[in-house]
Amino acid sequence: MSGKIDAYVDCVSPYSYYATIYLRKNRKALESHGVEVEFHPVFLGGINVGSGNKPPWTLPAKAAYSKFDSERACKYFGVPQTQTPDFFPILSIMPQRCMIYIKKHFPRERYETTFLLLWEWMYYKNIDISKPEKLAELIQSNGFSDSEVKEIIAAASSPEIKQALTDNTQTALDTGAYGAPWFWVRNAEGKEEPFFGSDRFAFMWMYLGLPFQDVAIIEKEKSKL
Repeated sequence: MSGKIDAYVDCVSPYSYYATIYLRKNRKALESHGVEVEFHPVFLGGINVGSGNKPPWTLPAKAAYSKFDSERACKYFGVPQTQTPDFFPILSIMPQRCMIYIKKHFPRERYETTFLLLWEWMYYKNIDISKPEKLAELIQSNGFSDSEVKEIIAAASSPEIKQALTDNTQTALDTGAYGAPWFWVRNAEGKEEPFFGSDRFAFMWMYLGLPFQDVAIIEKEKSKL
């Protein structure tokens, strides 16, 4: 591979959802240029505490603007409008630990599609996935057997998986993370830089030296009279 995108995401972050959708959609094109994409579960609450940042919904001006930004992002990324559930924000530790375990023990596609379900169940089905019984239903819905579901839920409380999520979160913090999605990107020259958010991909492609079509305004044709 001539490049690597390490994406640090949390199911409590809708912008992590948009970024995951976008990168998966473009993975084939990225791989054609030798760029690998890997998604790492992190605990956004720990990133906020560790960086001194505050969630946007705790700041009135950001909270008011988020409505407009969310609607625009959903249109841009081609997904239905997300709806903030009345139980939001959730404590995402349990779901994120489950993703750690699934990533380690199951194929990449099963891991990533299960991760996507966390957002879909919460933002479209209005289901509190922080509750173990609901989380178990979600995991089973993606083709896991009863025994596998029990194994995954139990592992989420193990010291190994707890530490793995803590380590992922600290790795993101060590690279400067203050929110999610957070990206640590290595280009073909072996240089590495951080990128933040779901609206900086053009900058990322430039850094990776990839050919791409940026947003362009099409000039209106003059009427022929």
